[in-house]
Amino acid sequence: MGSEAAPASFIEFHITGFRKFHGVAENPTEVLVGMIEEYVRKHHGMPTGTLLGSCTVLETAGEGALGPLVELLDSSLVGIEHPSIERSGNLQELKLDVNSLPTIQKKIVWVHFGVNSGATNFAVEWRAVNEATFRCADELGWQPQHAPIITEDGPISHIRETTLPVKEIVTALRKEDFNVTESYDAGRFVCNYVYYHSLCHAAAHGTRSLFVHVPLFKMIDKEQQMQFAEALLHVLAAFC
Repeated sequence: MGSEAAPASFIEFHITGFRKFHGVAENPTEVLVGMIEEYVRKHHGMPTGTLLGSCTVLETAGEGALGPLVELLDSSLVGIEHPSIERSGNLQELKLDVNSLPTIQKKIVWVHFGVNSGATNFAVEWRAVNEATFRCADELGWQPQHAPIITEDGPISHIRETTLPVKEIVTALRKEDFNVTESYDAGRFVCNYVYYHSLCHAAAHGTRSLFVHVPLFKMIDKEQQMQFAEALLHVLAAFC
């Protein structure tokens, strides 16, 4: 019996969502992030050559989310040398084996989910803007106005874009009958704040980051949103 050739790289997904906030008593992204690991295990499984590194729910607050976010971003950079791949059910688990085949490169992809309470569909965000102008105080009472998110980046008009192919991702998801669109404006609230920091970190460390806005469950129910989240991982794996 022959053995399978070891892949040259694997993808490690890290997923975040947010807790409830003013006007949104139930944040669907908190539910999605809390359920995605179990949901994927019970359904189609993770895409081949990938694993789920972390699922984290952040405070819906700029500075409140930033500390945990930076810790998460930095911790994901820890490299894994000489892993071997063992299959367990529908998932692929990566386990350390120093006597295994040559080093496998780890590709890190961050997927951030946020809710748009006025939306009727999913929106994949192209970019974030270096501006914090919160329409209301966040959950820790902070309400910046026309403030740069990262002062070293210069003016509040400065933009950072994802390196992932948004147009192709949206097209692939539409082929699976999801109501999804491209977006060029992630707002100026906590979603944009987190995305900007994530894109900045990605640019500095060679990782990838994507933000996706979802609607409330009354517009697209929980089951359909779980299906979307799982499909998104499979589509992203194909483009990484």
